[in-house]
Amino acid sequence: MSPLEFGLLVLAGVGGGLVGSIVGLASLVTYPALLAAGLPPVTANVTNTVALVASGVGSAASSRPELTGQRARLVRLAPVFAVGGLAGAVLLVTTPGEVFERVVPFLVGGASVLMLAQPRLRRLLRREAAPVDPGDDVRESWPALAGLFLVAVYGGYFGAAAGVIVPMLLGFVLDTTIQRLVALKNILLMVSNLVAAALFLVLGEVDLLAALPLAGGILVGGWLGPIVARRLPQGVLRAVIGVAGLGLAVRLWVTAG
Repeated sequence: MSPLEFGLLVLAGVGGGLVGSIVGLASLVTYPALLAAGLPPVTANVTNTVALVASGVGSAASSRPELTGQRARLVRLAPVFAVGGLAGAVLLVTTPGEVFERVVPFLVGGASVLMLAQPRLRRLLRREAAPVDPGDDVRESWPALAGLFLVAVYGGYFGAAAGVIVPMLLGFVLDTTIQRLVALKNILLMVSNLVAAALFLVLGEVDLLAALPLAGGILVGGWLGPIVARRLPQGVLRAVIGVAGLGLAVRLWVTAG
């Protein structure tokens, strides 16, 4: 790896970690950087997943105010993302991905539209009963749990825009701010990425020389992201996530076509 490629991956990591911890689109920055560094698509994909674990570590270190009081939610949802991430990783190494790649743009686009419309939809769909404790608001929402599991599978498989879909789904069942949803999303996707990364490392699919500089940059960007998100109004942050997701959906659709 040349010094130029090394520097590119570090800078892409910082940008990806920053963007990913705020709007959930880290792969929009990091995956193309790995391709530009000369990695084949599948190798770039699994290397990207391994490096993105650092985003969760960085954002967790910087999101203590937003994570306060969410331990019950994390304990309840982490296994869903662990199993889903492993399932997605197994799919990646055992099946072709052409059909999935054609579905992804519509999944991302739909999730982005829902993110933009979520405040009104949530008022229409929220349940009458108040939760018993801070964790009970997700216990009985089986459709949301099923959706989160599928997103975790997608995260282990490819993951671009999983960070858009997760807060959208969580927002329907959790009565909290978008900043707290984003912080929760960062930890849950870290769990999904960590499990998938472990499988990729065992199978020897990862380019560690590319993963290390990328992960270093992502760690810094992931730490900075919550600090920036904390200063953004909820409406602005929601709009940024939704619009960015729509942009990625168009790009993925053009690429798949």
